[in-house]
Amino acid sequence: MIKQLKEEIDKVFGSDVVKLTDAGLQDTLTVAPARLREVCLWLRDHPTFYFDFLANITAVDYFPEARFAVVYNLTSIPFQLQLTLRVEIEQERSLEHLPEVPSVSMVWRTADWHEREAFDLMGIYFTDHPDLRRILLPDDWEGFPLRKDYEDPDSYHGIPIKN
Repeated sequence: MIKQLKEEIDKVFGSDVVKLTDAGLQDTLTVAPARLREVCLWLRDHPTFYFDFLANITAVDYFPEARFAVVYNLTSIPFQLQLTLRVEIEQERSLEHLPEVPSVSMVWRTADWHEREAFDLMGIYFTDHPDLRRILLPDDWEGFPLRKDYEDPDSYHGIPIKN
């Protein structure tokens, strides 16, 4: 299925937009960040594949490299298909310039909270997200706790955090 899907995407978007990655247990399609939303709309609306459900979004930190990835787990409920999409972002690790990926919340509504979680904990900025703000941590929290180079603060508003 994955090779047929890749061929169909290549016909519509060109061969440089998506690459097939052998990821071990499940093959993955790595999508160019600039074309992510278009590809996702096509995957959702295609009558043969119809990936109607976004099950999860995960962010990956490749520290010490200046590289992040966002992984999307898609399901076609009627056709009982699973697909993993991936977007890789080369980005400096500064907190002033976050890695950016287009939001897919207008494609699948479930992306709204998944993207907010990836923003809150990993510092991935989702452009065009309708309400991108912290979802688990307080609004004034500094840093992104799931990044591998994150260091816990000693305290938060006078409350000790470290033992």
